[in-house]
Amino acid sequence: MNRLSTSWGAFTLTRFPEDPREQLRAWDAADEYLLGHLAESGTDLSGSVAVLGDRWGALVTALQAAGPAELVQITDSYLGGRATRANLARAGAAPGAVRLLTTQDAPPERIDVLLVRVPKSLALLEDQLHRIAPAVHEGTVIVGTGMVKEIHTSTLKLFERILGPTRTSLAVKKARLIHTTPDPALTPGRNPWPHRYDLPADTPAPGLPGLTVTNHAGVFCADRLDIGTRFLLANLPGGFGRARVADLGCGNGVVGLAIALAEPEAELVLADESYQAVASARDNFRAHVGDDRKVEFLVGDGLSELPAGSVDLVLNNPPFHSHQATTDRTARRMFTDARRALRPGGELWIVGNRHLGYHVTLRRIFGNSELVASDAKFVVLRAVRQPDREDAR
Repeated sequence: MNRLSTSWGAFTLTRFPEDPREQLRAWDAADEYLLGHLAESGTDLSGSVAVLGDRWGALVTALQAAGPAELVQITDSYLGGRATRANLARAGAAPGAVRLLTTQDAPPERIDVLLVRVPKSLALLEDQLHRIAPAVHEGTVIVGTGMVKEIHTSTLKLFERILGPTRTSLAVKKARLIHTTPDPALTPGRNPWPHRYDLPADTPAPGLPGLTVTNHAGVFCADRLDIGTRFLLANLPGGFGRARVADLGCGNGVVGLAIALAEPEAELVLADESYQAVASARDNFRAHVGDDRKVEFLVGDGLSELPAGSVDLVLNNPPFHSHQATTDRTARRMFTDARRALRPGGELWIVGNRHLGYHVTLRRIFGNSELVASDAKFVVLRAVRQPDREDAR
């Protein structure tokens, strides 16, 4: 836990899931800078306030104490949404004090104050600014925030092209603010998202070459097949009939799609914590497999919604970043989650950069790890869920 002091009170905040060993805070200098600016400048927060990209709910948890008529959070992260709910409850916020929307939901019709926490993905920022622009009016106060390393010339150009003239503040604790003046006469053009491209002819999985795939903004490697996924596709297991297969951290769902096309009797689960990712996976699956195939799309905390021992195979290309922080925490949680969801004898197959040492992590969690394939950059590893004492009873 950590405590954020603001002009509206001090708030104890956590990420989700809560971990007493967690060293990363649920807020940073950019959040602190923005909240301080709003208080010092006397920004009128009594109307409709929308917060885009609030990572763990620090901004809306503080701002709800200011008593806006409407306070809306828009996030792509299921985990961020869960953290927000927990932080609001801890702060004693009234039920319904914040309307929680996802990046796939329709934005508010009118926004008097727009606050933007700059995301890691420039594409997601572009998409969301396009979607939210119709709600902005001449009197809307628009303030963005981010760490200096997150705000680039391309970032400012998006604000300026879609919303209006833009300038930045001086840096404070390596954070900056972005100030934009709405221009109602601006015509930003059409939103280029979602993006579509054709899988290359040498895609190493039957049925995939030449297929057109859809990527909603913010999905990793949105304009091409990433090399890690390509390597996993080249080394996928097969011949498992009616097995239940989970694509954990599915992104645009290409790996799950490959299994669906190669294994017509397999039952698929495509899971990700990103609403944009699962929307992409759903679009691609329906376009190329159809609505009759048994498949489950999960936006959530990994496979936590599935019963223990209900999956035969888990495929995973784990991320090793949490926003700007490099960490293996997400991968470790995914592997542990996969072990719980797998039946005894079920298998986890992962692809990862070889320098990350995932074989060591898998041995700690599963008690075993096998190298399936490797090249100069990646490894594909296999771990088998061994029976516990409870399973033998």
